[in-house]
Amino acid sequence: MNLMTKTLYGDVTLIDLSVAALLILFGILFSKILSIYVRRFLKEKIAKEHVEVIVRVVFYAILGISLLISLPFLGIKLSGFLVTGGVVGIAIGFASQNIVSNLISGIFLIIERPIKIGNSVSIDGTTGVVEDIHIMSTTLRTFEGLFIRIPNQKVFTSNIINYVSNPVRRFEYVIGIRYSDDANRAIELIHELVDAQAFALKKPEPLVFVDQLGDNSVNLMVRIWAPHTEWYALKMEMLWKIKSRLEEEGIEIPFPQRVLWQGKEGTDKSALPFENPILP
Repeated sequence: MNLMTKTLYGDVTLIDLSVAALLILFGILFSKILSIYVRRFLKEKIAKEHVEVIVRVVFYAILGISLLISLPFLGIKLSGFLVTGGVVGIAIGFASQNIVSNLISGIFLIIERPIKIGNSVSIDGTTGVVEDIHIMSTTLRTFEGLFIRIPNQKVFTSNIINYVSNPVRRFEYVIGIRYSDDANRAIELIHELVDAQAFALKKPEPLVFVDQLGDNSVNLMVRIWAPHTEWYALKMEMLWKIKSRLEEEGIEIPFPQRVLWQGKEGTDKSALPFENPILP
């Protein structure tokens, strides 16, 4: 017992040294056990390389906490460290706040997974395909072939539009026909074209209806749902097919028109057939 209470240096006894060693050993064991559970929990959720980054962060964080707790038992006062560390921490904090913010945002992005590699997305006005998601930044390839690196802090705090997260996507047209044309016949023809398309979904149901009576045309609204993998191709194909089919039936898409009336001097304007006539 005297041996255990014997002072080794300063106020540190063999008991203190044993407690410090046990705390460090416990920290190592707890870090390894927790790392195993974190790896199992995230294995099916995120990519392997991202799992390893998170596991290392957890391991060294727990190990660091256990070392800090054991320092007083080794005769090292934390007060001096706190003062010195506080000044240094403030300086480092200002210098590395963006780095830390990107790191934390990257971890949340990896866990939450609002976007995945290969997704077509729009992030803060930048549209493209997700090429990679790193712990500090995300890389997009735009549809023009440019690669853009976006810091994860900006990705995490911006509105993200994911164009392929939903398996289906809708597109729509506004098609104008003349007032003299049969709108019911035009709607029927468009429905026939949509029904003939294999990738035009039946549910949600496609819609074709008169949406607006415009200045120069009766405007038909066409809304079609398709798998997101075929969305763009079907949108391009259907527009031309609708135009061609309507023209075959004599239904035309009118140009904007204005009627000009030229009268003689002294003409009674109140007798004109429409408002705001253009007179010489």
